[in-house]
Amino acid sequence: MTDDKQQHLYRVLFSQNDQCYEVYARYLTEESLMGFIEIEDLVFHDTKSGLLVDPTEEKLRTEFKGVRRCYIPLHAILRIDEVVKEGVARIVPFQKLAREGERK
Repeated sequence: MTDDKQQHLYRVLFSQNDQCYEVYARYLTEESLMGFIEIEDLVFHDTKSGLLVDPTEEKLRTEFKGVRRCYIPLHAILRIDEVVKEGVARIVPFQKLAREGERK
């Protein structure tokens, strides 16, 4: 039987320091601390192949190294999606997101 944490995968977008963080986690809840979303079991692409997909993913991997759980204030959460497949964790400045939105 599979563990419940392994059945779900969430894409969490939140703002921090005028940037949009996109991370993937296997578990999230809002039960522990009022006003915060707790994310656990962060998921990053396998780097054993030596291929670096996005340098900001490596920055995130370093930033969250050794972190078991992360608490993000509810007001910083932009969106939470349950996804079937993981994407690339990344950090994008809001100015860049605005320019990308203007092109569409």
